[in-house]
Amino acid sequence: MVENDRIELPKLQGHCCFACGTANPIGLDLNFYRSGDTICTDITLDKNYMGWENMAHGGIISTLLDEVMSWTIIYFKKVFFVTRRMEIKYIKPVSIDVPLTVKGRLMENMRKPFIGAKAELYDNQEMILARSTGRFAAIPEDELSQVPQDMKNQMSLLFHRFSSS
Repeated sequence: MVENDRIELPKLQGHCCFACGTANPIGLDLNFYRSGDTICTDITLDKNYMGWENMAHGGIISTLLDEVMSWTIIYFKKVFFVTRRMEIKYIKPVSIDVPLTVKGRLMENMRKPFIGAKAELYDNQEMILARSTGRFAAIPEDELSQVPQDMKNQMSLLFHRFSSS
């Protein structure tokens, strides 16, 4: 990847999402960037995210893959959605204290209201450690009764910012 190909993405502030929220004191506080047709995040997991000794917990790996697929949809599709199904293949152990990159892409040929995405987790040697595919269901804004209006407004503003970039 060429450094000037990296476009940092804005995110919502003050929310408690475990993966990307800025107000969750035990969360990952992930930041995302666009590189070509992928949305990426970089992270180094510490011992707080361990499963087996010196290896990241599988649930944390799943979270990373799901979140980068979600941000891929947020950026490229600009819709409200939920994860419907996710398949993960754990390929190699994910070591603690090693820089990681997660990359997400859209998948084609899904019938509305479904959206397909895939993600891959790489170590600092660019070795693939895990991959996933996901099926997501788009939800019309008027059907999001459990989401506070303020959150819907903020997401709509984020969609608009992405349309302008």
